[in-house]
Amino acid sequence: MRAVIQRVDGAQVEVDGEVIGALEGEGLVALVGVTHEDGPGQVATIARKICELRLLTGERSVLDAGAQVLVISQFTLYADVRKGRRPSWNGAAPAAVAEPLVDQVVEAIRQRGVSVATGRFGAHMRVGLTGDGPVTILVEA
Repeated sequence: MRAVIQRVDGAQVEVDGEVIGALEGEGLVALVGVTHEDGPGQVATIARKICELRLLTGERSVLDAGAQVLVISQFTLYADVRKGRRPSWNGAAPAAVAEPLVDQVVEAIRQRGVSVATGRFGAHMRVGLTGDGPVTILVEA
């Protein structure tokens, strides 16, 4: 499992012109990708990192700051572009495997008391954010 975590000052995700998830103010956007071997251990690690990494102003975590997180599923994090010009998506888990694991990441973050907004799995989404820093971290579990 991979997550690209960005510190933001506001973010939103739209599907078909409708805002379906948003956060205001300081928080994190987490793009989460799932591969074939992922399971509960990877879910726990990614959720813990999203909640505990001290990425916000003043070296605070989202738990310290009471900040929000926007989680977006992102199978393209497992693109393989080593050959040719067309990415291979073979490293990404199929939807039947990936969707429940992304949902588990969201639930694990919520269980820690963090407010979480989400995108819609498998939908064409428009994600808008105001990067803060910029701070962008790649986490692999």
